[in-house]
Amino acid sequence: MNEQSVPTTDINAIPESIPADLVVLDVREQHEWDAGHIDGAIHIPMSQIQSRVGELDPAIHTIVVCHVGGRSARVTGWLHAQGHDVVNLTGGMELWEAAGRPVVA
Repeated sequence: MNEQSVPTTDINAIPESIPADLVVLDVREQHEWDAGHIDGAIHIPMSQIQSRVGELDPAIHTIVVCHVGGRSARVTGWLHAQGHDVVNLTGGMELWEAAGRPVVA
């Protein structure tokens, strides 16, 4: 699956308050997560996704996020191929923060 065929969404499609029926999966490294992340997100670094995939419910709609969207696109493609209901957040945390969306540290 190439990046062009990875399911994506943009920040305008995500409510400011993340609804309970939506999972945000942050695949950045620990230091990036510690610097600030979306409240309520699940943190599984990209390097651990294959070994920890069992922690994710494939039927729950999941938005995958990283810093600008490259790593999350790769994880989204892999999870999608495994049958997960996932989309990549175009622009990642960089765009999230630029839009003034809330971040917790």
